[in-house]
Amino acid sequence: MSHKRMPKRKAAIAVGGAAALGAAAILLPHANASQDGASDGAAAAPRTLKAGDASDLASQLAGLLGDAFAGSYYDGENKQLVVNVVAGDDNTVVVQAKKAGAAVREVDNSMTELEAGARTLKAEATIPGTSWAVDPRTNKILVTADRTVTGEKWDRLESTVESLGSGMATIKKSAGTFKTFVSGGDAIFSGGARCSLGFNVTAGDGTPAFLTAGHCAAGGDQWSDAQGGAPIATVDQAVFPGEGDFALVTYDDPATQAPSDVDVGDQSVPISQAAEATVGQEVFRMGSTTGLADGQVLGLNATVNYPEGTVTGLIQTDVCAEPGDSGGSMFTRDGLAIGLTSGGSGDCTSGGETFFQPVTTALAAVGATLGADGGAGAGDQAGGEQDAGGEQGAGQEAGGGQAGAGEEAGAGDGAGQDAGQDAGQDAGQDAGQESGLTDTH
Repeated sequence: MSHKRMPKRKAAIAVGGAAALGAAAILLPHANASQDGASDGAAAAPRTLKAGDASDLASQLAGLLGDAFAGSYYDGENKQLVVNVVAGDDNTVVVQAKKAGAAVREVDNSMTELEAGARTLKAEATIPGTSWAVDPRTNKILVTADRTVTGEKWDRLESTVESLGSGMATIKKSAGTFKTFVSGGDAIFSGGARCSLGFNVTAGDGTPAFLTAGHCAAGGDQWSDAQGGAPIATVDQAVFPGEGDFALVTYDDPATQAPSDVDVGDQSVPISQAAEATVGQEVFRMGSTTGLADGQVLGLNATVNYPEGTVTGLIQTDVCAEPGDSGGSMFTRDGLAIGLTSGGSGDCTSGGETFFQPVTTALAAVGATLGADGGAGAGDQAGGEQDAGGEQGAGQEAGGGQAGAGEEAGAGDGAGQDAGQDAGQDAGQDAGQESGLTDTH
């Protein structure tokens, strides 16, 4: 059986020199940190961390600090993890967090209180065109309303926020309209819909597959890598709306080569594994409509009320996207798969909010694996097939906006590979080195 490979999209993107952040993901303390063990009472200096390592440390501290943990975020300028704690009369938690290598900030609102506030919003203000997520940098719930939320709907939202109490939440008005981005790294097509391929993965039965947005599945069960072309893959599982926005699509030819990388144009970024997002983390998005774009994570576990229904558990970012980018890859310059483009408001001219499905959650739900753990990698096939429908994506993504669910499936493919090649070639051949992706804001 012949091996098929999606044609690679040749979109021009700005790629800088390889970023020499080091091949090993080692948590390096500051110069004086070696003195931390001299005395149990001595304050440890915050460690210099990469975003992925900061996410791991945050997870550890969340378990260690228990109820005192009030969220965390990544300080990209100082390359430190900032952990919020509600210390009260017990200073032990502060000492523990500092010894672990985090910068510690004492705050008023606990995660228990913030999560209770989010539940109140869900019960009393689930209004299409609204979203909310905990913002650890302000220690508040950030509530966003698009331009359709007016009159009685706005009054209801505002009164609900006020009922949470002073200092618990803030409201932001968006000039755009929340919607899914049907259109997409490498473009994929079904009927009249276009989406982007997110990441190539290996399904639970060992067959090659890819992840894209769940709302893209509404476009049809069979997907092609070219508009009007023969189907190459079939939807196996899809979730939207509800607890996520993701779909597993299996390649019809079990011999399809689907390595893990993201096609960002004339290069690809190798994807090593899936990882959790961290607030403040730098991320890149690839889609078939707008190509490569970058920004940062603003919030986690976001709830978005789309016209089609409510979706929970998303990542909120300031990365732009446009229709067709849906399903496309969100990843880091050092090759970590973070998210799949879901939807948002605005575009890549005016900006806006964009929401992503966490890759880790999607993989767990569909029983698939990615990268080194998955044999047939996430991004390879996606990137290869970019040419069919997503040639515009890579180059455009740097300035692109929201992509639609249907269109985005195709774009995702390209995103994956392009990103992968970028990282791989620019970063050099060191597995741990970061790619030479250039910020596109």
